[in-house]
Amino acid sequence: MEKVRVIGAGLAGSEAALYLAKNGITVDLYEMRPNVETGAHKTSDLAEFVCSNSLGSTDITSASGLLKEEMKRLGGTLINIAFEKCVPSGKSLSVDRCGFSREVTKLISENEYINLIREEVIEIPNDDVLTIISTGPLTSPKMCEFVKKMTREENFHFFDAIAPIVEKESIDFNKAFYASRWQKGDADFINCPMQKEEYENFYNILTTAEKIELKDFEAKFFEGCLPVEVLASRGVDTLRYGPMKPVGLRDERYPDRKFYAVVQLRQDDKKASLYNLVGFQTNLKWGEQKRLIESIPGLENAKIARYGVMHANSFINSPKILKPTLQTQNNEKIFFAGQITGVEGYNESMATGLLAGINAKRYLKGEELLELQDISMLGALTQYITFKEHKNFQPVNSNWGIVKEAELDRKTRKNKELKNAYLAKRSLEYIDLIAK
Repeated sequence: MEKVRVIGAGLAGSEAALYLAKNGITVDLYEMRPNVETGAHKTSDLAEFVCSNSLGSTDITSASGLLKEEMKRLGGTLINIAFEKCVPSGKSLSVDRCGFSREVTKLISENEYINLIREEVIEIPNDDVLTIISTGPLTSPKMCEFVKKMTREENFHFFDAIAPIVEKESIDFNKAFYASRWQKGDADFINCPMQKEEYENFYNILTTAEKIELKDFEAKFFEGCLPVEVLASRGVDTLRYGPMKPVGLRDERYPDRKFYAVVQLRQDDKKASLYNLVGFQTNLKWGEQKRLIESIPGLENAKIARYGVMHANSFINSPKILKPTLQTQNNEKIFFAGQITGVEGYNESMATGLLAGINAKRYLKGEELLELQDISMLGALTQYITFKEHKNFQPVNSNWGIVKEAELDRKTRKNKELKNAYLAKRSLEYIDLIAK
């Protein structure tokens, strides 16, 4: 009987399991929660969104948007659920995180080809079953030890952060207002504007607040998800040119009013009862977070539904361990997928889970495995994390910098929009050939 063992039912593992099941392959899908907690997850549902509920742009001329479209064309399931469970977020795709994970859990639980096993796996049995390890950045300590021994490599760590969430009914809309930047699309964000004195007070609280001690002295922050207090430490205006930039926003009640800084909040659930603070990942102590949030105009009486936290993420040294097919160099029947490979982000986790599922199916069917070229975004990601000449391998998001350059005329080369449109078209033509 054709069978695959998938360890970890996060975004990558759930995607891999559903793809295999769709192709008539039996899957034993292991998930340690709720028996073993991670410290970051809040439910026992599968494919739970943790740090944010945003999947980024849907525009295929963006790196994030292109990766989404590639997943659709390669037969992904989770990306379609994400669009079904979307919440207003301008030109970005953000999801009702509870609705999304509940739907994934339902699909998997009811699938006749998937056996969902709620227990922690601490080692891979010495058998002949093809295995996908997708235990994610919050892999349990025992499984981490097994992976270290199996790969003969030490795990690297970096710290990731989660932003606070507040209840909408507690926001003061005499001060806050709805708007999207540059009035593009619907007014999907709640904006809390600050004048100079208010920002300086906020900045003073932020930079003097007590932080939770980080245990792992070797760990680093992931540059794409820096805590707000780390950004603030880089200069008094860093936030005003980053997540709190005031440009392109207007309160229609006072169209001539200028802002010194703006805190934006993004819808977090389908009912629009919860909103997360955009760019406010943090490691501050909870009492300090409360004090900081209450210093923001409009949030003086905010009810905090979830505080921000930090957690250490683990990832393997993929350049030494993995092939571009996501198989391990030493055992072709063991695949890795998701953030444990060193890709960073929700889209990237789903995409590598999909590729691992595709290649596991191909392996069982005796077909040639996919080694995607770096003219596609998914191919660029897998080529990047398996590039053997890395001197200091660190997690990576999808981005145009890792995609193979094209020979372009001067006009196209100098115009970012035209260039990205060309690269996206090239990628999707390539993906369509593979998906046939």
